[in-house]
Amino acid sequence: MDTADGSTASTTTTTGVEATLDGSVGRIALDRPRSLNALTLPMVEQLEQVLLAWADEPLRAITIASTSERAFCAGGDIRQVRQNTLDGQSAASRQFFATEYRVNHLLAASAAPVVAFVDGVCMGGGLGLSVHGAFRVVGDAAVLAMPETSIGFFPDVGATHFLPRLPGEIGTFLGLTGARASAADALGVGLATHHVASADLGALAERLVADDSPVEQVLAEAATPAGESTLVARRAEIDRTFDADSVDAILAALQAEGTAWADETIGALESASRQSLDLTLDLLRRGADLSLRACLDLELRAAAGVTQTPDFVEGVRAVLVDKDRTPHWGASRFRGITAEGDVEWTAGNGRSPAP
Repeated sequence: MDTADGSTASTTTTTGVEATLDGSVGRIALDRPRSLNALTLPMVEQLEQVLLAWADEPLRAITIASTSERAFCAGGDIRQVRQNTLDGQSAASRQFFATEYRVNHLLAASAAPVVAFVDGVCMGGGLGLSVHGAFRVVGDAAVLAMPETSIGFFPDVGATHFLPRLPGEIGTFLGLTGARASAADALGVGLATHHVASADLGALAERLVADDSPVEQVLAEAATPAGESTLVARRAEIDRTFDADSVDAILAALQAEGTAWADETIGALESASRQSLDLTLDLLRRGADLSLRACLDLELRAAAGVTQTPDFVEGVRAVLVDKDRTPHWGASRFRGITAEGDVEWTAGNGRSPAP
Protein backbone atom coordinates (compact mmCIF):
# COMPACT_ATOMS: atom_id res chain seq x y z
CA MET A 1 0.00 0.00 0.00
CA ASP A 2 1.05 3.64 -0.36
CA THR A 3 2.78 4.91 2.76
CA ALA A 4 2.15 8.28 4.37
CA ASP A 5 4.98 9.92 2.43
CA GLY A 6 3.61 8.75 -0.92
CA SER A 7 6.18 6.05 -1.53
CA THR A 8 5.19 2.57 -2.69
CA ALA A 9 4.98 -0.41 -0.39
CA SER A 10 4.51 -4.02 -1.47
CA THR A 11 2.25 -6.66 0.01
CA THR A 12 3.91 -10.04 -0.59
CA THR A 13 2.40 -13.22 0.80
CA THR A 14 3.20 -16.91 0.76
CA THR A 15 -0.07 -17.73 -0.99
CA GLY A 16 1.31 -17.37 -4.50
CA VAL A 17 -0.14 -13.87 -4.97
CA GLU A 18 1.84 -10.64 -4.74
CA ALA A 19 -0.04 -7.35 -4.61
CA THR A 20 1.48 -3.89 -4.87
CA LEU A 21 0.15 -0.36 -5.10
CA ASP A 22 2.57 1.33 -7.48
CA GLY A 23 1.50 4.96 -7.68
CA SER A 24 -2.02 4.91 -9.06
CA VAL A 25 -1.78 1.37 -10.45
CA GLY A 26 -2.60 -1.73 -8.46
CA ARG A 27 -0.33 -4.58 -9.55
CA ILE A 28 -1.07 -8.26 -8.97
CA ALA A 29 1.48 -10.94 -9.78
CA LEU A 30 0.70 -14.66 -9.73
CA ASP A 31 3.74 -16.33 -8.18
CA ARG A 32 3.41 -20.10 -8.02
CA PRO A 33 5.58 -20.93 -11.03
CA ARG A 34 6.31 -24.60 -10.27
CA SER A 35 2.56 -25.29 -10.47
CA LEU A 36 2.01 -22.94 -13.44
CA ASN A 37 0.13 -20.65 -11.04
CA ALA A 38 -2.68 -23.18 -10.53
CA LEU A 39 -5.12 -21.46 -8.19
CA THR A 40 -5.49 -22.71 -4.63
CA LEU A 41 -8.04 -21.64 -2.04
CA PRO A 42 -5.49 -19.36 -0.27
CA MET A 43 -4.69 -17.71 -3.62
CA VAL A 44 -8.29 -16.88 -4.51
CA GLU A 45 -8.94 -15.74 -0.94
CA GLN A 46 -5.94 -13.39 -1.19
CA LEU A 47 -7.12 -12.11 -4.57
CA GLU A 48 -10.55 -11.38 -3.17
CA GLN A 49 -9.09 -9.50 -0.19
CA VAL A 50 -6.85 -7.42 -2.42
CA LEU A 51 -9.60 -6.49 -4.87
CA LEU A 52 -11.97 -5.56 -2.06
CA ALA A 53 -9.27 -3.44 -0.39
CA TRP A 54 -8.58 -1.61 -3.67
CA ALA A 55 -12.23 -1.04 -4.55
CA ASP A 56 -12.26 2.44 -2.98
CA GLU A 57 -8.77 3.44 -4.14
CA PRO A 58 -8.61 6.05 -6.97
CA LEU A 59 -6.67 3.74 -9.26
CA ARG A 60 -5.91 4.34 -12.93
CA ALA A 61 -5.67 0.61 -13.53
CA ILE A 62 -5.25 -2.81 -11.98
CA THR A 63 -2.82 -5.14 -13.73
CA ILE A 64 -2.55 -8.91 -13.44
CA ALA A 65 0.60 -10.68 -14.61
CA SER A 66 2.67 -13.78 -13.89
CA THR A 67 6.18 -14.22 -12.58
CA SER A 68 6.52 -17.31 -14.80
CA GLU A 69 7.52 -17.27 -18.46
CA ARG A 70 5.72 -20.58 -18.99
CA ALA A 71 2.24 -19.68 -17.82
CA PHE A 72 -0.17 -16.96 -16.85
CA CYS A 73 -2.35 -19.45 -14.97
CA ALA A 74 -3.04 -23.11 -15.74
CA GLY A 75 -6.41 -23.07 -13.95
CA GLY A 76 -7.67 -24.14 -10.55
CA ASP A 77 -6.04 -26.77 -8.37
CA ILE A 78 -8.57 -29.34 -9.54
CA ARG A 79 -6.60 -32.24 -8.08
CA GLN A 80 -7.38 -30.89 -4.63
CA VAL A 81 -11.07 -30.67 -5.54
CA ARG A 82 -10.98 -34.33 -6.53
CA GLN A 83 -9.32 -35.21 -3.24
CA ASN A 84 -12.01 -33.29 -1.40
CA THR A 85 -14.59 -35.47 -3.14
CA LEU A 86 -12.79 -38.67 -2.17
CA ASP A 87 -12.48 -37.43 1.43
CA GLY A 88 -16.12 -36.40 1.67
CA GLN A 89 -15.14 -32.73 2.02
CA SER A 90 -17.55 -31.19 -0.47
CA ALA A 91 -17.82 -28.01 1.62
CA ALA A 92 -14.13 -27.28 0.99
CA SER A 93 -14.66 -27.49 -2.77
CA ARG A 94 -17.72 -25.28 -2.58
CA GLN A 95 -15.69 -22.69 -0.64
CA PHE A 96 -13.01 -22.72 -3.34
CA PHE A 97 -15.43 -22.33 -6.25
CA ALA A 98 -17.57 -19.72 -4.49
CA THR A 99 -14.50 -17.60 -3.68
CA GLU A 100 -13.03 -17.99 -7.16
CA TYR A 101 -16.32 -16.95 -8.76
CA ARG A 102 -16.57 -13.90 -6.50
CA VAL A 103 -13.10 -12.90 -7.72
CA ASN A 104 -14.27 -13.27 -11.32
CA HIS A 105 -17.20 -10.95 -10.63
CA LEU A 106 -15.04 -8.41 -8.80
CA LEU A 107 -12.76 -8.19 -11.83
CA ALA A 108 -15.72 -7.66 -14.14
CA ALA A 109 -17.24 -5.01 -11.88
CA SER A 110 -13.99 -3.16 -11.11
CA ALA A 111 -14.26 0.63 -11.44
CA ALA A 112 -10.57 0.73 -12.36
CA PRO A 113 -9.84 -0.91 -15.73
CA VAL A 114 -8.26 -4.32 -15.27
CA VAL A 115 -5.37 -5.16 -17.61
CA ALA A 116 -4.26 -8.78 -17.82
CA PHE A 117 -0.86 -9.57 -19.36
CA VAL A 118 -1.19 -13.12 -20.66
CA ASP A 119 1.64 -15.23 -22.03
CA GLY A 120 2.21 -18.95 -22.01
CA VAL A 121 -0.48 -21.26 -20.68
CA CYS A 122 -3.80 -19.66 -19.77
CA MET A 123 -6.48 -22.24 -19.12
CA GLY A 124 -9.62 -22.61 -17.03
CA GLY A 125 -9.29 -20.33 -14.03
CA GLY A 126 -6.64 -18.36 -15.90
CA LEU A 127 -9.30 -17.13 -18.30
CA GLY A 128 -11.43 -16.28 -15.28
CA LEU A 129 -8.66 -13.95 -14.09
CA SER A 130 -8.12 -12.33 -17.49
CA VAL A 131 -11.17 -12.28 -19.74
CA HIS A 132 -13.54 -10.42 -17.40
CA GLY A 133 -11.28 -7.37 -17.25
CA ALA A 134 -11.47 -4.46 -19.65
CA PHE A 135 -8.17 -5.24 -21.40
CA ARG A 136 -6.42 -8.53 -22.18
CA VAL A 137 -2.94 -8.23 -23.65
CA VAL A 138 -1.51 -11.45 -25.09
CA GLY A 139 2.08 -12.24 -25.91
CA ASP A 140 3.33 -14.45 -28.75
CA ALA A 141 3.39 -17.61 -26.61
CA ALA A 142 -0.13 -17.26 -25.22
CA VAL A 143 -2.25 -20.42 -25.38
CA LEU A 144 -5.82 -20.10 -24.13
CA ALA A 145 -8.21 -23.00 -23.56
CA MET A 146 -11.12 -24.29 -21.50
CA PRO A 147 -10.30 -28.05 -21.49
CA GLU A 148 -12.66 -29.09 -18.69
CA THR A 149 -14.73 -31.64 -20.61
CA SER A 150 -11.60 -33.80 -20.86
CA ILE A 151 -11.50 -34.15 -17.06
CA GLY A 152 -15.20 -34.69 -16.40
CA PHE A 153 -15.89 -31.06 -15.43
CA PHE A 154 -17.28 -28.10 -17.44
CA PRO A 155 -16.04 -24.63 -18.47
CA ASP A 156 -16.70 -22.43 -15.43
CA VAL A 157 -15.26 -19.14 -14.02
CA GLY A 158 -17.88 -17.29 -16.03
CA ALA A 159 -17.19 -19.20 -19.26
CA THR A 160 -20.90 -19.88 -19.59
CA HIS A 161 -21.22 -16.10 -19.97
CA PHE A 162 -18.23 -15.17 -22.12
CA LEU A 163 -18.10 -18.18 -24.47
CA PRO A 164 -21.65 -17.70 -25.84
CA ARG A 165 -20.75 -14.08 -26.59
CA LEU A 166 -17.88 -14.94 -28.92
CA PRO A 167 -18.62 -14.73 -32.66
CA GLY A 168 -21.04 -17.34 -33.97
CA GLU A 169 -20.52 -20.79 -32.47
CA ILE A 170 -16.82 -20.37 -31.72
CA GLY A 171 -17.50 -20.33 -27.98
CA THR A 172 -19.51 -23.55 -28.23
CA PHE A 173 -16.66 -25.17 -30.16
CA LEU A 174 -14.05 -24.05 -27.63
CA GLY A 175 -16.15 -25.05 -24.63
CA LEU A 176 -17.01 -28.54 -25.87
CA THR A 177 -13.73 -29.56 -27.49
CA GLY A 178 -11.24 -27.78 -25.23
CA ALA A 179 -9.42 -26.61 -28.37
CA ARG A 180 -6.47 -24.30 -27.81
CA ALA A 181 -6.53 -20.72 -29.05
CA SER A 182 -3.30 -19.00 -30.08
CA ALA A 183 -2.57 -15.32 -29.50
CA ALA A 184 -3.89 -14.59 -33.01
CA ASP A 185 -7.03 -16.62 -32.29
CA ALA A 186 -7.59 -14.87 -28.97
CA LEU A 187 -7.30 -11.47 -30.61
CA GLY A 188 -9.43 -12.50 -33.58
CA VAL A 189 -12.39 -13.77 -31.54
CA GLY A 190 -12.28 -11.24 -28.71
CA LEU A 191 -10.70 -13.20 -25.87
CA ALA A 192 -7.85 -10.68 -26.11
CA THR A 193 -7.94 -6.95 -26.85
CA HIS A 194 -4.25 -6.32 -27.71
CA HIS A 195 -1.13 -8.19 -28.74
CA VAL A 196 2.51 -7.34 -28.10
CA ALA A 197 5.68 -9.38 -28.42
CA SER A 198 6.32 -11.56 -25.38
CA ALA A 199 9.58 -9.75 -24.71
CA ASP A 200 7.74 -6.42 -24.50
CA LEU A 201 5.05 -7.35 -21.96
CA GLY A 202 7.12 -6.35 -18.95
CA ALA A 203 8.06 -2.97 -20.41
CA LEU A 204 4.42 -2.29 -21.25
CA ALA A 205 3.39 -3.02 -17.69
CA GLU A 206 6.00 -0.54 -16.45
CA ARG A 207 4.87 2.05 -18.98
CA LEU A 208 1.31 1.84 -17.65
CA VAL A 209 2.64 2.91 -14.27
CA ALA A 210 4.88 5.70 -15.57
CA ASP A 211 2.63 7.13 -18.30
CA ASP A 212 -0.37 9.17 -17.17
CA SER A 213 -2.06 8.84 -20.56
CA PRO A 214 -5.35 6.94 -20.68
CA VAL A 215 -4.81 3.21 -20.33
CA GLU A 216 -6.46 2.49 -23.66
CA GLN A 217 -4.13 4.93 -25.41
CA VAL A 218 -1.00 3.39 -23.86
CA LEU A 219 -2.09 -0.09 -24.93
CA ALA A 220 -3.10 0.99 -28.43
CA GLU A 221 0.26 2.66 -29.04
CA ALA A 222 2.12 -0.51 -27.98
CA ALA A 223 -0.05 -3.04 -29.79
CA THR A 224 1.22 -5.02 -32.78
CA PRO A 225 -0.51 -7.37 -35.26
CA ALA A 226 -0.85 -10.99 -34.12
CA GLY A 227 -1.14 -12.68 -37.50
CA GLU A 228 -3.93 -14.80 -38.97
CA SER A 229 -6.41 -16.61 -36.78
CA THR A 230 -7.18 -20.25 -37.57
CA LEU A 231 -10.40 -20.00 -35.59
CA VAL A 232 -11.60 -17.03 -37.61
CA ALA A 233 -10.71 -18.83 -40.84
CA ARG A 234 -12.80 -21.82 -39.76
CA ARG A 235 -15.73 -19.71 -38.59
CA ALA A 236 -18.12 -20.93 -41.30
CA GLU A 237 -17.41 -24.63 -40.60
CA ILE A 238 -17.73 -24.12 -36.86
CA ASP A 239 -21.03 -22.27 -37.22
CA ARG A 240 -22.48 -24.97 -39.48
CA THR A 241 -21.60 -27.85 -37.22
CA PHE A 242 -22.00 -26.44 -33.70
CA ASP A 243 -25.31 -24.62 -34.19
CA ALA A 244 -27.38 -27.28 -32.42
CA ASP A 245 -28.91 -27.92 -29.01
CA SER A 246 -27.72 -31.49 -28.55
CA VAL A 247 -24.34 -33.17 -28.67
CA ASP A 248 -25.76 -35.88 -30.94
CA ALA A 249 -26.87 -33.26 -33.47
CA ILE A 250 -23.41 -31.67 -33.41
CA LEU A 251 -21.76 -35.03 -33.99
CA ALA A 252 -24.14 -35.74 -36.89
CA ALA A 253 -23.35 -32.36 -38.47
CA LEU A 254 -19.63 -33.04 -38.16
CA GLN A 255 -20.01 -36.47 -39.74
CA ALA A 256 -21.92 -34.89 -42.62
CA GLU A 257 -19.13 -32.34 -43.06
CA GLY A 258 -16.76 -35.16 -43.95
CA THR A 259 -13.48 -33.23 -43.68
CA ALA A 260 -10.24 -33.95 -41.86
CA TRP A 261 -11.01 -31.11 -39.46
CA ALA A 262 -14.47 -32.56 -38.78
CA ASP A 263 -13.01 -36.01 -38.12
CA GLU A 264 -10.45 -34.53 -35.73
CA THR A 265 -13.20 -32.62 -33.93
CA ILE A 266 -15.34 -35.76 -33.64
CA GLY A 267 -12.36 -37.47 -32.04
CA ALA A 268 -12.00 -34.67 -29.52
CA LEU A 269 -15.67 -34.86 -28.58
CA GLU A 270 -15.73 -38.64 -28.35
CA SER A 271 -12.70 -38.66 -26.05
CA ALA A 272 -14.40 -36.28 -23.59
CA SER A 273 -16.90 -37.15 -20.89
CA ARG A 274 -20.37 -37.31 -22.43
CA GLN A 275 -21.78 -36.15 -19.12
CA SER A 276 -19.57 -33.07 -19.29
CA LEU A 277 -20.49 -32.40 -22.93
CA ASP A 278 -24.23 -32.53 -22.21
CA LEU A 279 -23.90 -30.30 -19.14
CA THR A 280 -21.60 -27.84 -20.92
CA LEU A 281 -23.85 -27.41 -23.94
CA ASP A 282 -26.90 -26.81 -21.74
CA LEU A 283 -25.02 -24.24 -19.64
CA LEU A 284 -23.69 -22.42 -22.71
CA ARG A 285 -27.12 -22.16 -24.32
CA ARG A 286 -28.64 -20.84 -21.09
CA GLY A 287 -25.73 -18.51 -20.42
CA ALA A 288 -26.34 -16.62 -23.66
CA ASP A 289 -29.37 -14.97 -22.03
CA LEU A 290 -28.05 -14.59 -18.47
CA SER A 291 -25.99 -11.96 -16.68
CA LEU A 292 -22.49 -12.82 -15.50
CA ARG A 293 -23.74 -13.02 -11.91
CA ALA A 294 -26.53 -15.42 -12.89
CA CYS A 295 -24.07 -17.56 -14.87
CA LEU A 296 -21.67 -17.77 -11.93
CA ASP A 297 -24.51 -18.72 -9.59
CA LEU A 298 -25.60 -21.48 -11.97
CA GLU A 299 -22.02 -22.67 -12.37
CA LEU A 300 -21.69 -22.97 -8.60
CA ARG A 301 -24.73 -25.22 -8.46
CA ALA A 302 -23.42 -27.28 -11.38
CA ALA A 303 -19.97 -27.63 -9.80
CA ALA A 304 -21.48 -28.91 -6.55
CA GLY A 305 -23.10 -31.77 -8.44
CA VAL A 306 -20.57 -32.69 -11.09
CA THR A 307 -17.63 -32.91 -8.67
CA GLN A 308 -19.49 -35.69 -6.84
CA THR A 309 -19.82 -37.89 -9.93
CA PRO A 310 -17.59 -40.81 -10.97
CA ASP A 311 -16.71 -39.14 -14.29
CA PHE A 312 -15.12 -36.20 -12.49
CA VAL A 313 -13.08 -38.40 -10.16
CA GLU A 314 -11.98 -40.58 -13.10
CA GLY A 315 -11.24 -37.71 -15.46
CA VAL A 316 -8.99 -35.86 -13.03
CA ARG A 317 -7.26 -39.12 -12.15
CA ALA A 318 -6.49 -39.90 -15.81
CA VAL A 319 -5.32 -36.43 -16.84
CA LEU A 320 -3.85 -34.84 -13.73
CA VAL A 321 -3.09 -37.53 -11.15
CA ASP A 322 -1.90 -40.73 -12.87
CA LYS A 323 -1.54 -38.91 -16.21
CA ASP A 324 -2.20 -42.01 -18.28
CA ARG A 325 -4.80 -40.02 -20.25
CA THR A 326 -7.07 -43.04 -20.62
CA PRO A 327 -10.20 -42.15 -18.64
CA HIS A 328 -12.94 -44.76 -18.43
CA TRP A 329 -16.14 -42.75 -18.62
CA GLY A 330 -19.41 -44.00 -17.18
CA ALA A 331 -23.00 -43.27 -18.17
CA SER A 332 -24.02 -39.64 -17.90
CA ARG A 333 -25.77 -38.75 -14.65
CA PHE A 334 -26.73 -35.27 -15.83
CA ARG A 335 -30.46 -35.01 -16.41
CA GLY A 336 -30.98 -31.34 -17.18
CA ILE A 337 -31.45 -27.89 -15.68
CA THR A 338 -34.87 -26.79 -14.52
CA ALA A 339 -36.46 -23.43 -15.31
CA GLU A 340 -35.57 -22.41 -11.75
CA GLY A 341 -31.88 -23.14 -12.40
CA ASP A 342 -31.60 -26.38 -10.44
CA VAL A 343 -29.15 -28.86 -11.94
CA GLU A 344 -30.67 -32.34 -11.87
CA TRP A 345 -28.77 -35.62 -11.57
CA THR A 346 -29.85 -39.25 -11.46
CA ALA A 347 -30.30 -40.98 -8.12
CA GLY A 348 -27.07 -42.37 -6.79
CA ASN A 349 -25.13 -39.20 -7.53
CA GLY A 350 -22.84 -39.04 -4.56
CA ARG A 351 -19.29 -39.36 -3.39
CA SER A 352 -17.35 -41.70 -5.61
CA PRO A 353 -15.02 -44.33 -4.16
CA ALA A 354 -11.35 -44.10 -4.96
CA PRO A 355 -10.60 -45.92 -8.22
